[in-house]
Amino acid sequence: MVFSDLFFIFCFIPLFGLLYILAGKIDGGRIGRHDGEESELRRPMLWRNAVLTVFSILFYAWGEPVYVLLMLLVVLANYLSGLLLSMSDKAGIRKFWLIIGVAIDLAALGSFKYLGFFSGILRSIGLDVPDPQIALPIGISFYVFQSISYLVDVYRKESEPQRNYFDLLLYISMFPQLIAGPIVRYGSVAKEIGRRHATSDDIADGIYRFIIGLGKKVIIANIMGEIATSLLGGNLDDLSTVGAWVGILAFSIQIYFDFSGYSDMAIGIGRCVGFHFPENFNHPYTCTSMTDFWRRWHMSLGSFFRDYVYIPMGGNRRHQALNIMTVWFLTGMWHGASWNFIIWGVYFGLIIMIEKYTLLRWRVPKIGLYVYSIFLLLVGWGIFYFDDFGRLGQFFTAFFGLNGTHGVPMEVESVLIDNLWLWVAALILCLPVRQHVEKIGQKAASALPYVGDYTLQFCHAIVSVVILICCVALLVGATNNAFIYTRF
Repeated sequence: MVFSDLFFIFCFIPLFGLLYILAGKIDGGRIGRHDGEESELRRPMLWRNAVLTVFSILFYAWGEPVYVLLMLLVVLANYLSGLLLSMSDKAGIRKFWLIIGVAIDLAALGSFKYLGFFSGILRSIGLDVPDPQIALPIGISFYVFQSISYLVDVYRKESEPQRNYFDLLLYISMFPQLIAGPIVRYGSVAKEIGRRHATSDDIADGIYRFIIGLGKKVIIANIMGEIATSLLGGNLDDLSTVGAWVGILAFSIQIYFDFSGYSDMAIGIGRCVGFHFPENFNHPYTCTSMTDFWRRWHMSLGSFFRDYVYIPMGGNRRHQALNIMTVWFLTGMWHGASWNFIIWGVYFGLIIMIEKYTLLRWRVPKIGLYVYSIFLLLVGWGIFYFDDFGRLGQFFTAFFGLNGTHGVPMEVESVLIDNLWLWVAALILCLPVRQHVEKIGQKAASALPYVGDYTLQFCHAIVSVVILICCVALLVGATNNAFIYTRF
């Protein structure tokens, strides 16, 4: 099941909302009295957390129920490891249980995501190694990283260990961010698991954020994905230079609006139930360097590697080049068990390392930095898109104009002209236009108390209804609706 699915929008979410509200009524009635004064019970979120956990398990089980057991076992391993390492003040014992817990997490990730990749390498050098043919569980990269963050934060004593298995299960399995992030640190939501409150403004803003994300996915990403597939998914022998550029530009727009749209929807749903998930994107295509881009793109993954790999290895203090390349090798591996992802990670690692010693120390006009960044990004997305080296070579031959096909084919002209409105809207929305409009609206609303607030809410409602209608129309009969990052 995915967020941009009619069943999810019109069945799953309404049923969840209804039961969650009823659970809230039950929790609200569980207030006891002691000596004439109200005293809250120890678990004021009991029923709401139960509903959220059950629906999270159902959401995950919808596509592949067999892997629910794997997730439950991973949570159990982390639950026990967290308790055991918290029982001692001796650094050696604490570190032992941390290593055991992280090793179990990485073993689960490695077995299901990388075993086939490494067995293929061994077969390529002549060893008779069977192909395990293990399917990749959806979202395993995300929930394993969240499990690791929990253990490390408990080990560092930045968070208290979770003493209730089901509360830890809720944190790791929470359906809004389960299959494609953002990667939510345990410390950022630990208090909200036990006590949270969603106001009417939270719910209204959450619904609005969800629908904005839905529009990004259905109206922009899905159509751009079809354009990219039409140009890059078939025979590349006759791919023109213009076709290569337009195709990879369409994919660049697709992956941004697809992934940021998912993050918007996850943040919106979380907001509706009282959770505040971290932002995951900050208009990355307005960057002025690769370093700047990766501070804006998939920020939760970047902060994970920074805090749990880069800084512990020495950060900027020692072996900086080695630390950067290690992080980017792991970033490429995290994205997929394929050589193109490893090359993609090393490619960006080299660029960022070179920038540290050159570009970031020079005074270069912003327009030059922007053109430089976008060009390198398009090359990077080309490496990311093709997992077949033969097709990758054909693409770059066309991309750099080396195959002699320089005209504008009718197919390319058609996808540009027929979807001109979409290209314009997508490129504009890559800029922080919506934030500026929102700020103007909020200033106007503050200048007109009550009337301004109601007017702003009315505008949000109108925009939401229009986007929802357009999305429903496009989703009826849609066949290409999966989120790109769910396969990572």
